[in-house]
Amino acid sequence: MTAPSTFGLSSEARNLHWLLTNLVEEVPGIQSVAVVSSDGLLLLSSDPGRNAEAQAQAQRPRTGPRGSSADLATIVSGIGSLTIGAAKLMEFGGVKHTMVAMDEGSLFVMSISDGSLLGVHGSADCDMSVVAYHMALFVGRAGHVLTPELRSELRKSLEAASAGSTR
Repeated sequence: MTAPSTFGLSSEARNLHWLLTNLVEEVPGIQSVAVVSSDGLLLLSSDPGRNAEAQAQAQRPRTGPRGSSADLATIVSGIGSLTIGAAKLMEFGGVKHTMVAMDEGSLFVMSISDGSLLGVHGSADCDMSVVAYHMALFVGRAGHVLTPELRSELRKSLEAASAGSTR
């Protein structure tokens, strides 16, 4: 049975929703996840208010950037831009991933394709190597299907969900 937020979406979009939900549910310590386009727009998130598949996540206490994947997307986009600029200045090639370790958690940013980024906010007790491994699996599975058409479909889906939740 298809979850309400994926009703009417292409099979590729439904698969990306499933991959994201699976990432959040299967990897201990993940607080929130955001997929961001190269121009900084949120395409897909683990925010329960955005994706019906993540409703079970609402039962857990929310922490992180105000508990919002939209805030996480903003942070991921900024860090992505900063690291890309640094890599260009240093002439070391493209950025594959970035990790920020903090006292109370970690932030992981990984390139998907053509500038799109996967951002994960993990709790302080998450196993960073496990999170990075599962992020790489997500990127490997999602990268080849994240076409301009699919990015547009995901963006429109989020806009429709946002419009519906403000009514």
